[in-house]
Amino acid sequence: MANQNKIPVIINGAAGKMGREVVKAVSQASDMTIMGAIDTSLEHQGKDIGELAGLSEPLEVPITNQLEPMLGYVAGERQMLPGVIVDFTHPSGVYDNVRSAIAYGIRPVVGTTGLSPQQLQDLADFAEKASTGCLIIPNFSIGMVLLQQAAVTASQYFDHVEIIELHHNQKADAPSGTAIQTAQMLAEMGKSFNPAIVKEEEKLKGARGSDAGEGIRIHSIRLPGLIAHQEVIFGAAGQIYTLRHDTSDRACYMPGVLLAIRKVQQLKSLVYGLEKIL
Repeated sequence: MANQNKIPVIINGAAGKMGREVVKAVSQASDMTIMGAIDTSLEHQGKDIGELAGLSEPLEVPITNQLEPMLGYVAGERQMLPGVIVDFTHPSGVYDNVRSAIAYGIRPVVGTTGLSPQQLQDLADFAEKASTGCLIIPNFSIGMVLLQQAAVTASQYFDHVEIIELHHNQKADAPSGTAIQTAQMLAEMGKSFNPAIVKEEEKLKGARGSDAGEGIRIHSIRLPGLIAHQEVIFGAAGQIYTLRHDTSDRACYMPGVLLAIRKVQQLKSLVYGLEKIL
């Protein structure tokens, strides 16, 4: 039986690159314990998640693809702190994963992007009715939060801006959730950007990127060798102001993940964005 003073954590997508980093971080946190490791990959079923993540010792937590039984098991451990599920899976399944977790009283911390605005609203309504905390975090990097804050400040002085996001070619959704969130933060400044100087004509559809609202364009790049990168480029007469964040190791997200696991325990509704809990 796990220590009742520790936060019980389920990791969904545990065999993936981000999932393995979460395993390492949570296993080293003195106030957390890994109760379950979920992954749909058939080749990893039954393997010890500690060994798969490259830890020096096994965690005696086998990988399973049975999410709901694991949610029920952790929910039934009443003598423990409320359970948390960290989700780094696929956009196609994250909505159902989060709804299931909330239904069992397990608090989701979600790094998977690709949820639609309607899905986010549905989950927010469901979490509020259940009085269950839920954190949807497009990007767990402190550096990215600082970039977004700098972009909001710069937007007060520049009328032209475009966003470029670059990710590895295994990322399923585009634009990235982080780029969309950045565009939304700029759009909320109460102004439109990139006033038309000429009538544009795209010779190839999509050449000017996607329209994120208020005239803001997002351009997505997918290449092997990349991890996660974003540029916000402001332009004005005679000058260019570029903000860029580069990820060189997924370990940079782990302080944000651990913070979210701790903070979601205190919430009674859905909160979107790391900056809301810093």
